[in-house]
Amino acid sequence: MLERNRGAVLIGAAVILIVLVLVGGRLMFRGAPEAKLVLTSIPNDLTLTLDGHQVPANGELKVRVGEHTLTGERKGFQSYTQTVTVEDDGLTYKMYLYANSAEGREWAEKHPEETLEAEAEAGRKYDEINQRLREKYPVLAVLPYIGPGFKATQAPSKSDPKNPEAISLEIKLFLPEGKTKAMEWINGNGWDPTALDIIWTK
Repeated sequence: MLERNRGAVLIGAAVILIVLVLVGGRLMFRGAPEAKLVLTSIPNDLTLTLDGHQVPANGELKVRVGEHTLTGERKGFQSYTQTVTVEDDGLTYKMYLYANSAEGREWAEKHPEETLEAEAEAGRKYDEINQRLREKYPVLAVLPYIGPGFKATQAPSKSDPKNPEAISLEIKLFLPEGKTKAMEWINGNGWDPTALDIIWTK
């Protein structure tokens, strides 16, 4: 009786183990979920790569959810690389390149509507970056600022110069007490001096 029960338990355990292996394997090999990536490119004949693999410059793709790197290239235009995040509900992305030679400018003259669209997109992106900068650096709302013995202005980031969304606060000192007064101004407004990436000049 005891042996029969032990045999039934062993068979039951084996069945459960097999089910777990099958279900786990299925989940493991199913891969990441996919979503729709809709691409628009100007110029429309640029070479576009997604994670190093060439893809159509315009149209829809099925890609895995998560981060991807898009690179657009074309003779006569400045190349551009952007990391994008595709969510479950998909992503629409516009890859616009800007002319940097006579060949690119000639293309722009022959395609005025596309050129206007690219310029409008550049303006929109510029506004978006400025909005994010104002949220990240509240000090921008009062710059340039002249205080007792100092002048504060915006400057390219000293610690992260390649990041278009990072800035430094440049403070030019005119008087010996300028640095003390500048720090009083910063602290008095509740700003964190370490987050401002300050450049002191004379």
